[in-house]
Amino acid sequence: MNRPLPHDGPDWALWRSFLAVLRAGSLSGAARALRLTHPTLRRHIEALEAALGTALFTRSPAGLLPTATALSLRAAAEAMEAAAARLMREASAEAEEPAGTVRLTASEIVSAEVLPSLLAELRARHRRLAFELVPSDGTLDVLRRDADIAVRMARPATNGLVAQRLGAVRLGFFAHWRWLEVHGEPADLASLIAAGALIGPDRSDALPRALAAHGIAVSREAFTFRCDSDVACLAALRAGIGVGICQVPLAARMPDLRPVLPTLGAELEMWLVTHPDLRTVPRVRIALDALAAGLRCYLAVGDTA
Repeated sequence: MNRPLPHDGPDWALWRSFLAVLRAGSLSGAARALRLTHPTLRRHIEALEAALGTALFTRSPAGLLPTATALSLRAAAEAMEAAAARLMREASAEAEEPAGTVRLTASEIVSAEVLPSLLAELRARHRRLAFELVPSDGTLDVLRRDADIAVRMARPATNGLVAQRLGAVRLGFFAHWRWLEVHGEPADLASLIAAGALIGPDRSDALPRALAAHGIAVSREAFTFRCDSDVACLAALRAGIGVGICQVPLAARMPDLRPVLPTLGAELEMWLVTHPDLRTVPRVRIALDALAAGLRCYLAVGDTA
C-alpha cells in the first residue's frame, strides 16, 4: 500500500532528477545532464520512490527502465518543469526595465534563417535581455505560457491570445544555378514531376495538401529528396539536389538560388502571438515591437521580388 505523501509533496529537485533519469535511461547520464554526482542522483530517486511508496525504475542490461507508474507521472512532472521554467523567467525580469528571458517559438525555417539576425539586433540594443528559442513546426501552448511569444504561419485557432497579423510570405519554386546549368529551365510543373526532380516531404502530407489547394497534384514519389525537416530541405535545395519550394524573401538572401515556375501563387500568413498578461511586461513588449518591425521588413522583400 502506498503511504500518504507529506502535505507539500516531494521537493522539485527530486522530480527534476526523475525526469533526467527518465530521459537519459541511466543515473550516470542524468548526473551529467544535471551536473550532479552519481550518488546524489541515486539518493534523489530513492527518496522520491520512498515518498511515493512505489518503484519508479527497474534495472536491465540496457539501463534503467521506467515502471508503468513512472510513465504515468511523466506528463505531470514535465508540466512542473515548464512551470518552474516560467517562474524563473518571470523572476529574472525587473518590473520596469527590459531585462530577463524571453522564450520564443517559431517554425524551423523562421527560427534558423530569420529570427537570429533580428534577435542579434535586439540584443545589441538591450544587453540585459536573454532569449530561449524553440524551433518547432508544432505549436507550443502560448495560452499556458509554454512560450512568451510565438511566430505562427497560420491564424491562431485558440481564443484568449493577443494575435497580430504581420502579412503574408510568398512561396515559390527555386533551384540552384548549378542544377539549372545541367538540367535546364523546366517548362512546367508536369515536366518537373516527370523528371523526378522535386525536393519535398517524407511522411508529412502538409505540402501535397497545400499544393492540392492550388490545383497542383503531387504524389510522394515525385520527390527525389524526401525529408520532413524544412531546414534539411532548404539545405538540399542550396546543395543543388533538385527543385524545391522556398519562401521568396528567404531565397532573395541566397544569390545562388534562381526562381523557376514563378506562377505558384501560394503564400503563408505570418502572425505574432503572445498571452494577454505578457504584452505589457517590458521584456516581452520590447521583443514584440522589435520582431513585428523586423518581420514586416522581411515580408516586404517578398512583396517587391
